[in-house]
Amino acid sequence: MHYEAAIATTTPAANPAAAPTLGLGANWRQFALLVTINAFVGGMVGMERSVLPLLAGEEFGIASKTAAISFVATFGAAKAFANLFAGPLSERYTRRRLLIAGWLLALPVPFVLMWAPSWGWIIGANALLGLNQGLAWSMTVNMKVDLVGPSRRGLALGLNEAAGYLSVAAAAFATGLIADRYGLRPEPFYLGVVFAAFGLGLSVLFVKDTRSHVVAETEQRGNEEATSLASAFAQTSWRDGRLFGISQAGFVNNLNDALAWGVFPLFFVSRGLSLQEVGVLAAAYPLVWGALQMGTGWLSDTMGRSPLIIGGMLLQAVAISLVGIGDSFGPWLIAVALLGVGTAMVYPVLLAAIGDSVHPASRATYLGVYRFWRDAGAMIGAFTAGVIADTLGFQSAIQFVAALTAASGIVAVLTLNKQKVKVAA
Repeated sequence: MHYEAAIATTTPAANPAAAPTLGLGANWRQFALLVTINAFVGGMVGMERSVLPLLAGEEFGIASKTAAISFVATFGAAKAFANLFAGPLSERYTRRRLLIAGWLLALPVPFVLMWAPSWGWIIGANALLGLNQGLAWSMTVNMKVDLVGPSRRGLALGLNEAAGYLSVAAAAFATGLIADRYGLRPEPFYLGVVFAAFGLGLSVLFVKDTRSHVVAETEQRGNEEATSLASAFAQTSWRDGRLFGISQAGFVNNLNDALAWGVFPLFFVSRGLSLQEVGVLAAAYPLVWGALQMGTGWLSDTMGRSPLIIGGMLLQAVAISLVGIGDSFGPWLIAVALLGVGTAMVYPVLLAAIGDSVHPASRATYLGVYRFWRDAGAMIGAFTAGVIADTLGFQSAIQFVAALTAASGIVAVLTLNKQKVKVAA
C-alpha cells in the first residue's frame, strides 16, 4: 500500500506542548550535527578507495583481480546484512544506540589496515567497516528522515548523502596523495583514526534520539501497526512493483560503485597512471556525486522521483562504457565525472522514493530492506567484475556492467511509473 506524502509540516494536535515539530528549520541543529557525523562515516570508506585495491598486489602479492577486490565483496555483504536488521533493531534499541554501536565497530579498522600481517586481516577489517557503515550511515539516514517529515525528504537525503560522499571524495584524494609520497601503509590510514574518534565522540555527547519525531509523524498520518521484517522484505523484493523497481536500481547502482572502487584503480594502473592520478580519478567520481546530491534531492521533491532515477541509471551506463573505451587520463576524468552525475541523480532519490511509499511506523524496516539489496549489489558486483576481469580482461568486465546498468534503467521505466506517489512541493 502506498501513502501520500503531501502532508503539512506541523506540530501534532495531540499533546502539542510535548510533541516535537517536524521540519528542517525546526530541527536544524540536530540535522547539521548528523550531517557532520555522516561526513566522518563517509571518510572511513574514502580512505580505502585509492589505496586498498593496490595494496593487495604490492604488499601481499595477490595477482588475481577477484581476490584483490574481495575486500569490496566482504564490505558489501557485511553492510547489506547490517542494513537489513538495522531498522527493526533501531525500533527496539533506538537509533542513537545503533549509531554509537556502529562507531564502536569502526574503531579497530584503521589500526588493522595499518598493521595487518596478511590479506585475511584486511578482509576482516572490511567486514567491521561494512557493519559500521550499515549501522552508522543507516541511522543518520533514518534520523534525518524522522526530523524533517515528508515535505522535504528529498532535500534532507540529498544533504545527507552529499556530506557522506563529498567526504569519501576528499578522503580518497588525500590518501592517494599521502600514498604517493609516503607509501601505501601506514600513513594513509591515520585519517581513519581521526574520523572514528570524532564520529564516536559527537554521537555519544550530542546526538539525541528521534523516536518522538516518528510518533509525531505517525499521529499526522494515522496510526498503523508496524510491518514485520518478513513482510517488508517480500513487499520490497518482489510483491510491490514500484518497490521492486526502486530496489533493483539501488542494487545495480552499488554494483557500479563496486566496479569503480575495486576494478577502476587496477585498470588505470595497468594503463600506466601514477598513484596520484589514480587518486584524482578515485576522488572525482564521489566528488561530483556528493556535490550534486543536494540539488538532485531538492529537484526530486518538485518534479518527482522517477525521471531522475531512470535518467540517472541510463547516464551511468553511458559513463561506464566510456571508461572502458577511454585510453588516457583526460577521457577517463570526463567519464568518471559523468558517472558521478548519474549516481547523484539516483542515490538520494531512491531513498526518498522508499520513504514516500511506506508508513512512518515501518519506514526504518523498509529502508533497511532497500539498503540490503542496494549494498548486496556491491558484494555481487565485486565478485562478478573480478571474475570477468580475470577471465576476459578489464574492458569486458567494464562493458558488461555498462550493459547491465542500461537494462536496469529499462526495468525502472517499466516499474516506477505504474503507481505514482505525489510528493509535496
